[in-house]
Amino acid sequence: MPLTVADIVFNEQANHNFSKTLGEIKRSTLSIHNRLRSILEDAEFAQSVANAYNRPLIANERCGSWYIDPSKKGGSAYFKSTDGHTGVWKFSSRRLNLHLLETIGKYDGCVIVDSTRRGKRMPDALSKTIPIWCCVLNRVFFPDIPTAHKLYAPPQVVSDSEQAQMANLIPQFVQAFQTLNLPVESFREKIHKPIRPIWVTPESHISETSEIFEDFHPVVCCTVSRRVSGGEISEGGYIQGAGDDTENWAHGLTPPIFWINQEILFETSEEDLPGLIGALIHQTGSSLRSNDKLRIVKPTSCLSISTIDALPPPNTNPSTCTIVLLPKITPKDTWHTSPSRLDIGLGAKKVGSKNLRAALPTISSFFLEYLHTSSANKSSDPFIQIIIACESGQDLSIGVALALLCLYFTANGDLKVARGEEEKEDASVNKDFIRQRLTWISTSMPDANPSRATLQSVNSFLMSY
Repeated sequence: MPLTVADIVFNEQANHNFSKTLGEIKRSTLSIHNRLRSILEDAEFAQSVANAYNRPLIANERCGSWYIDPSKKGGSAYFKSTDGHTGVWKFSSRRLNLHLLETIGKYDGCVIVDSTRRGKRMPDALSKTIPIWCCVLNRVFFPDIPTAHKLYAPPQVVSDSEQAQMANLIPQFVQAFQTLNLPVESFREKIHKPIRPIWVTPESHISETSEIFEDFHPVVCCTVSRRVSGGEISEGGYIQGAGDDTENWAHGLTPPIFWINQEILFETSEEDLPGLIGALIHQTGSSLRSNDKLRIVKPTSCLSISTIDALPPPNTNPSTCTIVLLPKITPKDTWHTSPSRLDIGLGAKKVGSKNLRAALPTISSFFLEYLHTSSANKSSDPFIQIIIACESGQDLSIGVALALLCLYFTANGDLKVARGEEEKEDASVNKDFIRQRLTWISTSMPDANPSRATLQSVNSFLMSY
């Protein structure tokens, strides 16, 4: 009997079952175990590159740290792929990464590790953001070496047309960097020659070399994940860019916890992993928090930023000005907990950033009153210390610190004499000025990550001050 259409076309129920089966296969392929195994495979490649070039491994955060054994990690970088997206190339004043210069100068370069998800050869952070960064710094630090002013980009990823468009923007990026009024010479002294990006992927042929590049410090942009053109199912469980999008799979697992607990993580069944991860986070949380510390924003000598967990006990020094930004909303009449302390409940994340705008006048008035009181009592306690803390130590606390830096500190980082209304007349606050003060924070705390909403609240307050 000949075949009919009904014999070769799946009915609706069969199609449903088929789709369900494919979904289950994909989910099992993207399992936590497969991700962690893929990360280890990529980490081996990263280490082989470090061995070949004999230069330290630098993790481009957020995901770069997954691919580096913490005991072999030489530091962190903060280059964003969004700053290298086609048509919106950017040299970020918020992510200057100038702290890398010391490592680059000391070790004659470094290896910056990152990955990208399925389908891409390398992340834009490595192919475009870092090349722009290198080019801008070379033009500022080495104006008399025109051969160092060229923009280099990987030809297999960046077309000639795109590279030309990027190069056309370099002069305005240089000008923007120069308006930050940074102590350029102090940064220039950290390196001995220009910097130049070179690119390595798992497709590259790598041979061990300790070559000294006479004309430049190499910034090796290492894409650790091998390119997967098809689906993960065809790769035997290997996942390209497995360390990306951790909010969708990691259940709070972090690179340090993973590297310390590899054995037990792989021994545990997939269905039991979320519970185990939660237990590991709880066990290691206190020890990880103990590494937190107060971080001074230079060039000031008195303004520090902290996480709430790392705050010293309240009675350690009653004269210290402490501003705590809590992740839970609290009534305004409860904020003023002592003459030298505010505990402000703004809420978490976007809610907190939005509420910051309304809280900044209160914070500013409190701080001004604190300065008046401290000035009057100078003979008894001449050393003013200010601590600003939030849950992460990287968002709301940065916003408050930025506002205070703009209003109450001189260009040298000294506290202005508190003069009430006269202080306002002295302040010439515009966007360039705010950006300059923000670079104090970004150079002192390269991992500072204030949200756009937080910065908008601060800008709105300062521009109307």
